[in-house]
Amino acid sequence: MELQQMRYVVAVAETANFTRAAERCHVVQSALSHQIARLEGELGSRLFERTSRRVRLTAAGEAFLPAARQALEAAERARAEVAAAAGELRGRLAIGAITTVAAVDLPGALGEFRRHHPRVHITLRSTTSEQLVEQVRDGVLDLAFLGVLPGFRPRGVRDHELAQDELVAVVAPGHPLADEERVDLRRLSREVFVDFAAGTLARAQSEEAFAAAGLRREVAFEVSAVELLARVVRNGLGIAMLPAAYARDLPGVRVLPVRDAPLRVERLVWSRSRPSPAAAAFLTSLGLDPEAG
Repeated sequence: MELQQMRYVVAVAETANFTRAAERCHVVQSALSHQIARLEGELGSRLFERTSRRVRLTAAGEAFLPAARQALEAAERARAEVAAAAGELRGRLAIGAITTVAAVDLPGALGEFRRHHPRVHITLRSTTSEQLVEQVRDGVLDLAFLGVLPGFRPRGVRDHELAQDELVAVVAPGHPLADEERVDLRRLSREVFVDFAAGTLARAQSEEAFAAAGLRREVAFEVSAVELLARVVRNGLGIAMLPAAYARDLPGVRVLPVRDAPLRVERLVWSRSRPSPAAAAFLTSLGLDPEAG
C-alpha cells in the first residue's frame, strides 16, 4: 500500500470523478485508475462503485477513507517536523472561522504569516461554530475562531477567550428606528428579523436574550452568510443583531446600541494533540502558547 494510492483514493472521493481526480493529482486517468485497482486488489474489496453517471464510495471505501486521510496527514506532518528541525517552516495550516470574526484581523494575520513562512500551504473555511469545533477535534482543521455564548466551553479541544462584545441592532437607513440613539429588546421584538439558522450558536446569542426577557420575535429570513444578511437588512426586509465590533464596518446600514444587549464571546480553539509546526507558529504569532488552554 502506497501513499500515492491513498492520495488517489482521497481525490476521487472528494471529486466523485476519476477524470477530475486525475487532473488534481497531475496524472493521466489511466494511471490513477490502475493504481486504485491495484490497491483494491491488495485490500480484497472495491472502494468505489462506478457507473456511467457517477462514482461513489462503497462501504469499504467509507471505512478506508478516514484512515487514508490520517496516513497522508501523518506523512505531511513528518515532513513538516523534519523541515522545522532544519529551521524551515512548511506543511499545511488549515484554519476555520465564523463569518463575523472581529477579535482578530484574520486576513491581515494570515497575510503577515504568509510573508514570513511562504512554504506553508494555508487554507481557510467558514462554517458554524459547532462544526468548527468538531473539525478541529477530528483533525480536519488545525485551529478555528468561534462566536459563542458566555460560559460556553468547547469539549475535546484547547481553547482561549479572545474577546467579548455586545450585540447591536442593525437596520436599514430608512427604517423607523434608524434615528434612535438606543433601543431595547422589547421594542425590537415588534420587528421582523433576519438571522442565522435555528439551533446554531450564532442564532442562540439573540434567541436566548429574547427568551430570558419573556419576549417572542419573528425570524422571517434565515441565512448562512453575513453578506446576505446585510443585503436583506439594507433592502428593508428585516432587522438583525450582530456583534458591535463587526457591525460597525458594514456599509449602508444603521447600527444601534441595545440597552439589554446579549453578549457574544469569541474563542480560539485548537487540537489537544501537539500542534503541527505551522499551527504552533501561527498561535505564537497571535501571542498564544500552543501548549496552553
